[in-house]
Amino acid sequence: MRIDLILEANSSPERIAELGRLAEQHGLGAIWVSGMLDARDPFMCFTEAARTTRRLRMGPIAVSPFELHPLKMASSLLTLNEACGGRAQIVVGGGGGTMTAMALQPTRRVRAVRETLEILRLAGQGRQVSYEGEIFKLRRYNPSWARSTPPVVYAGANRDSMQRMAARHADGIMLSDKIVPQVREAREVIDPVLAEAGRDRNSFRLTNFWAWHVKETREEAEREARIWLALRGVLLRRNHHYFMDEADMDLVDKTRPAFFDALRRRSPDIAGVPDRVVKLLVENLTSCAALDELDKEIDRLRQFQAAGLTEIALRIYEKPEETIRVLGERVVPALR
Repeated sequence: MRIDLILEANSSPERIAELGRLAEQHGLGAIWVSGMLDARDPFMCFTEAARTTRRLRMGPIAVSPFELHPLKMASSLLTLNEACGGRAQIVVGGGGGTMTAMALQPTRRVRAVRETLEILRLAGQGRQVSYEGEIFKLRRYNPSWARSTPPVVYAGANRDSMQRMAARHADGIMLSDKIVPQVREAREVIDPVLAEAGRDRNSFRLTNFWAWHVKETREEAEREARIWLALRGVLLRRNHHYFMDEADMDLVDKTRPAFFDALRRRSPDIAGVPDRVVKLLVENLTSCAALDELDKEIDRLRQFQAAGLTEIALRIYEKPEETIRVLGERVVPALR
């Protein structure tokens, strides 16, 4: 299973490149950057990494066709792909904070993502494209300058309908904050569609956006994990029934604003939520451990692999150099 990194979206292109070179040296497979509302452009931030790395893949998560037309998305993606010699990748999604901030009202999300995937994959062939979709139209787009190996196009797909569509029209799928049983459930949706479409299960990529909080001490790891809990699947109830009873799920639903308040304050203190419940969420929705507990998290990664992931994208936070070295020296070898 390939180990990839999700880096801080506000980092400069120079900082992204610095961490990318270190990741490449330590055997990691790719770097991703989220397309956040107030962050740098998620394509432009890879300019220096494209120039100064040789094997590392790179690209943005998750760009929505409701915020960026598929034609402009294709142009940015193919430009990045030429800059890095055919190592670009992208996750196309149907929503996101940028879309919400623009007060856009998306309709027919699955269809919109499908048409975007089709346009991007056609454009990646470097030939003239005309496309007559139900939502998007394209007339004589001719990226003849795109001569590198086509970029890899993933769909961000957490729901069954999006997963079934992506199994036919994407190169891969990125899940978000899914635990091991949910990965198994995703494969149960995806694999029959791949077989029906005559696509090779072994060449279809399945990855998972996963929070990685492994630090020198348990206290440091848990502090970081608690701060960012609000973003773990946006604390949706459907992600909790695997490890929570109804009373605890009701409590999390009721106190959800407190998790977002803690995130805004960058505080590990989540008002009104018992420590027992916070620890339950941290333990199940993240990899949170001290270095001397790392074997437990390596075992979790092996479970993800056995459940059907071909890759995993680890969102890392503070002290990224230390994290990258630990991953390269202890985690990557354990998963070979």
